[in-house]
Amino acid sequence: MEIRRALPQDFRELLHCLKMRSKYAILLVFVVGLVIIEKENNFISRVSDKLKQSPQALAEANSTEASPAPAENGSLASLQELDAAFSQLRSHLQNITLQLAGDGDRGPRRHVLLMATTRTGSSFVGEFFNQQGSIFYLFEPLWHIERTVTFEPGGANAVGSALVYRDVLKQLLLCDLYILESFISPAPEGHLTPFMFRRGSSRSLCEEPVCTPSAKKVFEKYHCKNRRCGPLNITLAAEACQRKQHVALKTVRIRQLEFLQPLVEDPRLDVRIIQLVRDPRAVLASRMVAFSGKYETWKKWASEGEAPLREEEVQRLRGNCESIRLSAELGLRRPGWLRGRYMLVRYEDVARAPLQKAEEMYRFAGLPLTPQVEEWISKNTQAPRDGSGVYSTRKNSSEQFEKWRFSIPFKLAQVVQDACAPAMRLFGYKLASSPAALANRSFSLLEEAQPSWVT
Repeated sequence: MEIRRALPQDFRELLHCLKMRSKYAILLVFVVGLVIIEKENNFISRVSDKLKQSPQALAEANSTEASPAPAENGSLASLQELDAAFSQLRSHLQNITLQLAGDGDRGPRRHVLLMATTRTGSSFVGEFFNQQGSIFYLFEPLWHIERTVTFEPGGANAVGSALVYRDVLKQLLLCDLYILESFISPAPEGHLTPFMFRRGSSRSLCEEPVCTPSAKKVFEKYHCKNRRCGPLNITLAAEACQRKQHVALKTVRIRQLEFLQPLVEDPRLDVRIIQLVRDPRAVLASRMVAFSGKYETWKKWASEGEAPLREEEVQRLRGNCESIRLSAELGLRRPGWLRGRYMLVRYEDVARAPLQKAEEMYRFAGLPLTPQVEEWISKNTQAPRDGSGVYSTRKNSSEQFEKWRFSIPFKLAQVVQDACAPAMRLFGYKLASSPAALANRSFSLLEEAQPSWVT
């Protein structure tokens, strides 16, 4: 009788020990990012199976003295207690995982990164994700880092800037918007700022409850477009990001795909990278309009033959094309860490068939294309021919994507072709051999897209 009374006590001690260990297991979940429920279930099932071994084996494992087997009723009661304890632990772990990975009923949480360069149509393509109600979308938040942290181009400084961008990007994808407070100038006060760059281009920052009542005498340069809101409350924005099922971010400030490997491998993230490219001749023609002051030398040289192009300007053009090409080649090689998480998209293909390309991008990201996105695409790709401003996301897309051919001097196109020929060949952009070929609309400068560009 004494032995029978002692053994249940051992089981209670074992149960207490397991409960204490469960607390450490929960802490471990947060540390290592155990966000895959299937793995947890398999692990817990194996542990539970072991615990359902004979009571004699459990007693021997937890006692320094040999003891006879307990009675059948005591054994059954102890096992039921253990099963109940582990069922409770399993439920607790699953709840934590759902908080980390998103609502299980709605599917896994996705993190979409639209990676581009300036004047490639990234604002237009970014709207495909901005219009989806379950996505928290940010427009160029890295602009603040570029304005605050100064890095010289090339060498170790270029690596340093890429690492800073990457680390900030990781926190933003995790909804840690407070990271921006170190870079916004003037610094936010009480987590409030009227200086969030292009706030109005992110619907999530202009919806309730992020859109607070407007404040008098507070000027917000990048205000919301369709409603008046008070200064951006970063706390409310971070909470809104957590409530949304997915996160998408557009940036033109990350060029080196290899630096994103830690993001892709982070177990807290499910990153899908879409690299958007455009014919570099079209990019130059667009930049000369949008950033006119920076290209005075180019315009004078093209029109008058004066002020010859400086070699460093041509080298900068070549370097930009090479960084884009190297990133694309890395993505198309499909290294193990990037397999299934990289997609190459040409702006020209989006402009010709926007809804089709939107469907492809959403399918790649594992997201549903909603009627709201389809409606936005329909309304914003049939604009009047003269209704597309420099920064507008409303385009007559089928007319716009080759408009540059009739505005760029052939001698400038030649400079671009010489500097960017490897990238142009990779992306399927044909070289123009004469001014007539460049201006001939019947001569296509675009090869067919390759199926291998979608992983």
